[in-house]
Amino acid sequence: MLSLSVIVTTYNRPDALEAVLRAYAAQTYPAFEMLVADDGSTSDTQALVEQYARSAPFPVQHVWQEDQGFRAAAIRNKALAKARGDYVIFTDGDCIPRNNFLAQHARLAEPGWFLSGNRVLLSEKLTRQVLAQQWNLPDWSYGRLWAAWVQRKINRFSPFITLPDAAFRHRHANEWRGAKTCNLSAWRSDLISVNGLDEAFTGWGFEDSDLVIRLLRAGVKHKSARFATPVFHLWHQENDRSRMEHNEQKLQQVLNSAHIKAARGLDQYLTAA
Repeated sequence: MLSLSVIVTTYNRPDALEAVLRAYAAQTYPAFEMLVADDGSTSDTQALVEQYARSAPFPVQHVWQEDQGFRAAAIRNKALAKARGDYVIFTDGDCIPRNNFLAQHARLAEPGWFLSGNRVLLSEKLTRQVLAQQWNLPDWSYGRLWAAWVQRKINRFSPFITLPDAAFRHRHANEWRGAKTCNLSAWRSDLISVNGLDEAFTGWGFEDSDLVIRLLRAGVKHKSARFATPVFHLWHQENDRSRMEHNEQKLQQVLNSAHIKAARGLDQYLTAA
């Protein structure tokens, strides 16, 4: 059985994280560890993770860094350095997985390929209801999900349709657009080969695109996990995007270059892990 490491990124949203952690406790796939990659949350998040770890049927680590603004690349690298699974799944602390989420990623995993799935966005009202009343979204029937879509409480229904592993999943093998670290998985050895994420990307935006571009340059192809691994993305206010233009310019520099390894990446943590 393939050993998985699940890296869940979070920042000061313990109510959402609690809903996400509850969903991982109900996963049908048993062979995984969890690393909560905490980008500087206060002690409330640490207390939640420690309490969860005491009862979880799998190993749980809380990997924290000081709050110095949005540094998702750095905290993911720090968690990745501590990961011990052969295969790594990146997601976020506001993305609730269905019960077969890990089983589907493991089923679709293939040497020489990384996987990218998608998300279903919840409305602000539904998000508040889910968190306040602790509704268990992964247990919702297709009928209830359809009704939520008709009522515009979720933005899409089609991702919940499950399709088999087939040729269409390899159709966009060299496409970097659309892959996001809220639902992305790759072999740990492939992530090490490109030196993880590039920590030169700070503030919101494009650190995941940079990672995907470098994986493709390293010969790791893009396989679609759509119609197999959707996550429920809880509503939140838009992140500070003041660094977006700078990061977009940096991404363009990456596209115009040929480098594969992050200059400031995973290797700085591997010896200490």
